[in-house]
Amino acid sequence: MKRVAKGCRGYRNYRRKIQILEIAVGAVMIIGQLIARNFTDNQAAKNILTVLAILMVLPVANVASPFLAAIRCRAPGDGFYQAVSLYENRCLMLYELIVTSKEQIIPIDAAAIHPTGIYLCCTGTGAKFDRAKAETFLKGMFSAHSLTGHIKIFSDTDSFKRRLKSLKAAEADDRDRLELEAALLKQLSM
Repeated sequence: MKRVAKGCRGYRNYRRKIQILEIAVGAVMIIGQLIARNFTDNQAAKNILTVLAILMVLPVANVASPFLAAIRCRAPGDGFYQAVSLYENRCLMLYELIVTSKEQIIPIDAAAIHPTGIYLCCTGTGAKFDRAKAETFLKGMFSAHSLTGHIKIFSDTDSFKRRLKSLKAAEADDRDRLELEAALLKQLSM
């Protein structure tokens, strides 16, 4: 399986496969330890195998919880990527990020990081998704890291594409700040 970096196209599917593999291996190890417990007569060995199985539950749960939180977040189709990739020369683009706050999951299909602001396309959001709360959360995170970016979330691809079309090409001196904002978005993403 080819490694896909965070923020690149195909990351959600790659991460999902890795998480499934980690959960499966952890479950096999737990079950194996519990089965091995039945093949020994030594009470100390039984106790050790039981404790090991119990201790394995926490790491598996730590992998399973983000997997279950992001299971509904699907990657957009190829048409979306083809349409959005036309504007990669105007801004810094990140794809398939999933940011979580205490209140909600923010599935970012594409993030356009430009000197005028950060524009996010979140099409896979459910009825419970509150765009204003998500924007407030992200603005708070950026201001906490001394980055003052205007953040706008688009729920439909057409308005996102119109916004990308209206952007002018970013200048070279803005590149460092854009890289910092991109790094923060990647860091916030699971």
